[in-house]
Amino acid sequence: MAVFVALGAFLMTLAGGWTAQRVTDRRHLVLGLAGGLMLGVVGLDLLPEALQAAGREIHGVPAALLLFVAGFLLAHLVERLLAARRAAHGGEEHVSIVPPPGRSSRGRLHDDRAPEVGLTAAAAMVGHSAMDGVAIGASFQVGSGMGTAVALAVIAHDFADGFNTFTLTSLYGNARRKAYAMLFADAVAPVAGAAASAFVHVPEGVLGGYLGLFGGALLYLAAAEILPEAHHAHPARSTLLCTVAGVAFIWLVVGATG
Repeated sequence: MAVFVALGAFLMTLAGGWTAQRVTDRRHLVLGLAGGLMLGVVGLDLLPEALQAAGREIHGVPAALLLFVAGFLLAHLVERLLAARRAAHGGEEHVSIVPPPGRSSRGRLHDDRAPEVGLTAAAAMVGHSAMDGVAIGASFQVGSGMGTAVALAVIAHDFADGFNTFTLTSLYGNARRKAYAMLFADAVAPVAGAAASAFVHVPEGVLGGYLGLFGGALLYLAAAEILPEAHHAHPARSTLLCTVAGVAFIWLVVGATG
């Protein structure tokens, strides 16, 4: 039953990625929405769950918050190290900003983003989706009512997961086939996690720490990469509205399934 329900998460994830790749002609809106979705997932979903699950404090600070900060710093460190390594090896700069319709490609901005950062971020999304599948399986072991509630929550926010996985992979200059590959892996992950839940048990404290670490890394990508890129070439009100809409969507999902 858990695996069957996880197929809904599979389809919703693919729908999110399909939406992201269909609107590339409005890239600033896609990035604005992705940033809002990521901010909403971190602040309204991951962090509250991490604080509740991790529980204990370390030197007066909740362990989940310490790992949240560690995740933010780790994402920043990994990005800087990969960018420095790429520069040291004479890597060519790549274009990451698509000009608005009607403009020539001259004067487009280049950046030094390392494609590995996008793949790493997408891989983290895949890992998170696998944990979602484990959560579905574990909740069905408790009871069908609990399983249904958790499954609905996972399926509802997997649209955002698919959208962000495709967007993150593409943003860092990876080929579209890699973006599709990571999207498919993210879609399969909940099904695999649900199947593995019969054999794997994740302690609640470990799960809380993982959510905190992942949330910090995701916030870094949203605040330091996605949103600045969205507003750089198109500082439009519509981009800001897409960001707010992304946060509001996650708020509605959390409120409806919490």
